[in-house]
Amino acid sequence: MRLLPYFAPIHAADIAQEQLALEFSDRNGLPLGTILTSDREHTSVVPLNQVSPHFIHAILAAEDGDFYHHGALDLKAAARALKDSIQAKRIVSGASTITMQLARMLDSAPRNLSGKVREIWLSWRLAAGMNKDEILSAYINRLPMGGNIYGVEAAARTYFSIPASDLNLAQASLLAAIPNNPTYFDPLQHWERLKQRQKYVLNRMAKDGYITKPIVECAYAEKVSFQSRQRGIVAAPHFLFWLTSTPPRKRGGVAKPGWASPIRTTIDRPLQQFVEAQLQQVLSSLAANNVHHAAALVVDNHTGEVLAYVGSPDYFNEAKLGRNDGVQALRQPGSTLKPFLYEMALEKGVIRPNTILADVPTNYAIPGAKLYSPTDYTKSFLGPVRVRIALANSLNIPAVRVLEKLGVQTFLARLRELGFENLNQSAEYYGLGLTLGSGEVSLWELARAYVIMARQGQPIQLVTALNDQKGHGDISSPRVSSPSTWQLITDMLSDNHARATAFGVDSVLNLPFPAAVKTGTSSNFRDTWTVGFTTDYTVATWVGNFDGDPMRQVSGVTGAAPLWNRIMLHLHEHKEPATFSLPEGMVQLPICAFSGLKPTQDCASVVQEYFYPKDISVYANQDNFDLSSEYDEWLARQNQSSFTSDRFKILSPHNGDFFLLYPGEEVQQKLEFKLAGISTQPVEWWLNGKKIATQSTNSLFWQLHPGKWTLEARSREMSDKVTFQVELASKKPTRRGFSIGNSKVGNN
Repeated sequence: MRLLPYFAPIHAADIAQEQLALEFSDRNGLPLGTILTSDREHTSVVPLNQVSPHFIHAILAAEDGDFYHHGALDLKAAARALKDSIQAKRIVSGASTITMQLARMLDSAPRNLSGKVREIWLSWRLAAGMNKDEILSAYINRLPMGGNIYGVEAAARTYFSIPASDLNLAQASLLAAIPNNPTYFDPLQHWERLKQRQKYVLNRMAKDGYITKPIVECAYAEKVSFQSRQRGIVAAPHFLFWLTSTPPRKRGGVAKPGWASPIRTTIDRPLQQFVEAQLQQVLSSLAANNVHHAAALVVDNHTGEVLAYVGSPDYFNEAKLGRNDGVQALRQPGSTLKPFLYEMALEKGVIRPNTILADVPTNYAIPGAKLYSPTDYTKSFLGPVRVRIALANSLNIPAVRVLEKLGVQTFLARLRELGFENLNQSAEYYGLGLTLGSGEVSLWELARAYVIMARQGQPIQLVTALNDQKGHGDISSPRVSSPSTWQLITDMLSDNHARATAFGVDSVLNLPFPAAVKTGTSSNFRDTWTVGFTTDYTVATWVGNFDGDPMRQVSGVTGAAPLWNRIMLHLHEHKEPATFSLPEGMVQLPICAFSGLKPTQDCASVVQEYFYPKDISVYANQDNFDLSSEYDEWLARQNQSSFTSDRFKILSPHNGDFFLLYPGEEVQQKLEFKLAGISTQPVEWWLNGKKIATQSTNSLFWQLHPGKWTLEARSREMSDKVTFQVELASKKPTRRGFSIGNSKVGNN
């Protein structure tokens, strides 16, 4: 019977602990903390020769003084325990050896007769396959040390911030007192109980000859301070937990469990703690607006190294959903994807830098859905706008128009190329709202894509750990588009004057050094974003609520932007970044701000814009800009006093209109002559070269007459002209407003 265990021995390799707690430091060696294993146990394995002799002596004295002198079972101790229990009519002392305790750690059998038999059998198998040092090593690395802390190394680092090899006698005897009943002797909850148990441990050590009585008194009187178990993490808790739970490919080269501790990460602890503090301050200022959560990420553009990673205001505040990671959480990105749309549209030639886009009321008929009518945050429309103005002011309708021309599938493919792997639905699923944030992305993905923009289209993997290979991600990947288009987008996003319409000239987006930045606000104000970069750093911030509760009167520029601003100023406190590179191979030329064309004498505002060399010949020979009919509704709402001659426009009738005049209703049928805006100067109406009226209003009704007509409106130097035709119909219509083909019926 006693030889049977030798036919099924358990060796040290069979019970090796592979899922270990990991210790992390920042890039300069400052401690960040220690993270538990995947089963939430805080375990760190060290060999016996790296454990203080004080602790080894203490745990032997407390748990199994004759460990090295008996087998798997201590028969003498068992007999003594049985005798004492019979005499006292209660259990006075146990007889479990360290080997038996290790067996219980490996197989938590029920506390009954059959469970005890299993425990003894496993103990024999352990003794058959392992020597005493191996058993003791496995034991002390699994000891329950309070909460979810396991093993002497993890306990020493968590409670005292030192390795187990540095434990002194007082510290060692206190730690050796905990495993007997980790809850009852919890050092953070029951200090007096633990001190009594420590006295027992010290006395046992003296009895076994490890120390003398005077040393017992001295060690017992020594003042020892236990740190909170939370203090096992000094900074960047979300980063550390994400790091240990993410596959190496996605986490950027961090060491896997089993590497020598501590793992040196890319985090800059002083910067990390600064960002954490600023995040809490910004949230405090927004509390009245129902804002409770935020996240931030800082990346070095040159190396891709993550310097700061803050997932929430307080990881350890469970009541406020502190464990939620705002860096990795999927949320609607608002307008933060627009720069990538305009970059691709410029690259594909869908638009040019001087293209005029229509920011006017627009409806899209989507099969199986309600009419899609995108609007801007301000609910207003700017009419004809340049690409630079549309992007810098984050106008929605021009972006949707550009996406319609480029194609949703084409843009979606580009976003995935940039690393937005969570945009995994079909193009039909996202529709034209993709550029406005109809999909869901993470702050991590946004930061990674903006780093590519900062690097002028050169991809790089975000890096989280420093190792001997000095790997900084894959920089051999092909460039995404040409540098010049990324440089042009950067120029637009760093143009403080271009975004003045929506954000003002002196907003928090305006820094005292060159910085490109984009804000975003999701539907119903659930998320606000600000992502931007200098030549050195990319900073991405998110402010919102983890539970999706809408914020009150908070947008990207008032929510996430102040946090972005503070971080950027801190990063460049001692050294300003270099200026951005000018768009390679492009030429700046003057254009009329309204038309995007070569300025004429009538142009009230001239600005500079970049041109591709191949477009210069077209620029030199462009005709005057004319607003198409899609602007009519917008023009009708404008104040004409602000118009240039280019904006003076007849809205009704349209050029080329054809009307039918029905017999007997000549007096009733009238046509409205309508001019854009409200005139502050007298308007002369001319029909076929004859003046028919002079008035200050922008509308005039004219009784229909058959013929071909040329209508002209004049006001000082401004004028506009259209032609239309009226014919006599052969019969009356069956109902009013009826039209045939392209003909129209005018009614008053």
